[in-house]
Amino acid sequence: MRIPGLSDGALVTDPDVLAGYSRDRDPWSPAGTPSALVRAAGRDDVVAVMNWAAAHRVPLVPRGAGSGLAGAANAIDGCVVLSLERMRAIREIDDADLVAVVEPGVVNADLKRAAAATGLFYAPDPGSFEFCTIGGNVATNAGGLCCVKYGVTRDAVLGLEVVLADGRVLRTGGRTVKDVAGLDLTRLFVGSEGMLGVVTEVTLRLLPARPAPGTLVATFDDLVCAGDAVSRVVASGRPSMCELMDDVTIAAVEAFRPMGLDPSARALLLIQSDAGPGACDLECEQFSAACEKAGATFVMATQDRAEGELLTAARRMAVSALEAQGGWVLDDVGVPLSRMADLVAACGAVGERHGVQVATFGHAGDGNMHPTIVFDQDDPGARDRARAAFDAIVDAALQLGGTITGEHGVGLMKRRHLVRQVGEVHLDVQRAVKEALDPLGILNPGKSLG
Repeated sequence: MRIPGLSDGALVTDPDVLAGYSRDRDPWSPAGTPSALVRAAGRDDVVAVMNWAAAHRVPLVPRGAGSGLAGAANAIDGCVVLSLERMRAIREIDDADLVAVVEPGVVNADLKRAAAATGLFYAPDPGSFEFCTIGGNVATNAGGLCCVKYGVTRDAVLGLEVVLADGRVLRTGGRTVKDVAGLDLTRLFVGSEGMLGVVTEVTLRLLPARPAPGTLVATFDDLVCAGDAVSRVVASGRPSMCELMDDVTIAAVEAFRPMGLDPSARALLLIQSDAGPGACDLECEQFSAACEKAGATFVMATQDRAEGELLTAARRMAVSALEAQGGWVLDDVGVPLSRMADLVAACGAVGERHGVQVATFGHAGDGNMHPTIVFDQDDPGARDRARAAFDAIVDAALQLGGTITGEHGVGLMKRRHLVRQVGEVHLDVQRAVKEALDPLGILNPGKSLG
């Protein structure tokens, strides 16, 4: 295979290498065998492979770090996988305009560190922030632990450079905070899962550095009480983090890496306030009172940064800890805050009904939870029950007025559920946009819209 215009070393056809780029972290969705991999070194490589793919009608699957959990980066047979991992330049951090300009392969944590070095803060922080990339965050509109206060990736993206399916380069947005010139194409591409174009540059909003947060831990002997506490906490102040872990998650984290968490607790809430000196103490007092009114069995607040970071690290390793137990599949649903307690209760009932263990954790402060089904992967019956439980959790979220995915995307994993949430007219409009930008249907075919 030869693709004109590629930089040296960009094209890879070694089958052993290709196998490592065939799927993301979704353990269930199918993955095909790509015919080639292109590790783009810059925009020119992306334009070259896009032109070649269009000319030869070859499907193209864009990819970041492969940290996604919905199968959106999974290869299909005969495709070219386009990896953006080599495009790692942080081109600019501007402390006057409060923006960063980066390539898509920049790791989220590296951008955070670079911003912090100039006294600034990049807010979106997925649980995988140490290895996920900005391009992947844009593709899925990733959220994270701090989005309850600071919003998701879409809220941080000011502008994009995108290579379209026909090789043209589109620039959207810019460096201004306000911009209503024409349709908001920037937001159209954020969350599009590589189906409309390939992002090659991102202009991001930065914020002044945050004050050291205060951290509050509350434990409960009932999951529904913990869900009620979340609603009370959010109503009483503006937490910068509000995370929930149930007993299954706590036990998994302790087994994976002992952190001193209470194994007898049915649920744990991790709450932070970064309101600044004085105001932080007041908010933590309000959050403590909210948890106690909801029935907390233990409440502790600390201003010690190291303690707060240790507790946050425990929450971040939930997925890895559950993955280490064997068979697992992670759900991603969201509900209105008023239905949080109902969702938590429904997840427990699903586990009991289907005879599987459901570990419930996630971004409780904005109603986005990640119920994770843990099962014996060597038992076909257990696998079938896990799949049924996964669908039942999605059903519960929809019945509660929620969404089938809060931040992981539709990908392959939830494609069949999408129409149930948005309806046929909504899907028709999405397909019309897709056809207008990718008339040959070569960009990430088979994902999300089918």
